[in-house]
Amino acid sequence: MNIAKIDLNLLVYLDVLLREGSVTKAANQLSITQPAMSNGLKRLRDLFKDPLLVRTSDGMTPTKRALELQPVIRDVLAKLESSIQPEVEFDPLTSTRTFRIMTSDYAESTLLLELIGRIATEAPNITLDLITPSDVTFHDVEQGKVDMAINRFEELPLSFHQKVIWYDTFACVISSDHPAKSNFTLDAYLKGHHIWVSKTGFGVGVGIDPTEVQKLGWVDAELTKLGKQRDIRVFTRHYHAALQLAKRQNLIATLPSRAAKIFTDDPTMTVVEPPFDIPPIALKMAWSALLHHDAGHVWLRRLINDVAQQIQSQ
Repeated sequence: MNIAKIDLNLLVYLDVLLREGSVTKAANQLSITQPAMSNGLKRLRDLFKDPLLVRTSDGMTPTKRALELQPVIRDVLAKLESSIQPEVEFDPLTSTRTFRIMTSDYAESTLLLELIGRIATEAPNITLDLITPSDVTFHDVEQGKVDMAINRFEELPLSFHQKVIWYDTFACVISSDHPAKSNFTLDAYLKGHHIWVSKTGFGVGVGIDPTEVQKLGWVDAELTKLGKQRDIRVFTRHYHAALQLAKRQNLIATLPSRAAKIFTDDPTMTVVEPPFDIPPIALKMAWSALLHHDAGHVWLRRLINDVAQQIQSQ
């Protein structure tokens, strides 16, 4: 294959086709006709000697070859787009930019609380638009419509850039008059009533089935290894709600340690170590290749990293 003879527009077509999974949607995205898009797909198939997208019961599904090509082409196009854009300096003191960040309330109450304070000092005219995971899709981040996603992610598209902000252990939060406080053993833990709290990834969440233990996450996965199961009475996606329920309803909340520290100075609450091992979790930031070289985005990532290191040193 002679690269000099390749129409670079075809790579743009393939990038959009794989994102949209539809000839019609890809044509609309590129503001071209559907026949033109269909012709582009035919040329791509001839170029790569592969069908690339095949029709299945789930719609147009990418082939193995297409999935291998997707992150490579996205990276190439992102670098090309970045290179041809005029270089714009970023001055945080004068910038009036709005950064849209998808984040869970765990990250909001730990990392983002400190980050907002730093931004108020170093970039007083910048605005943060904090969005919940349920408001965002992978596509929104990939397209650069959302500047940053900060959460615990089970998996991310290969086209995303990502960086671990920190690792966090787990802690249990109980009221100071909880009957298990003086002897917080595994047996006492299992006899108590619990709050489950989690929301990872993107998109609209679905209801929890308490019987599907394998889908409940880190804490319950470790209990399952021990042949145990906790009695969960409340399922929530909000850490602050879990903390308040632990305080007022004598429930046990097992949370990342930095979230549990919110109640460290509250005399009515007690933070204790779980009576069994739970592997640490990673809080990550993820962003689109389209924004990787953006001066303002580079500044934001550096500031987030700086704030995270400051929090960990406390």
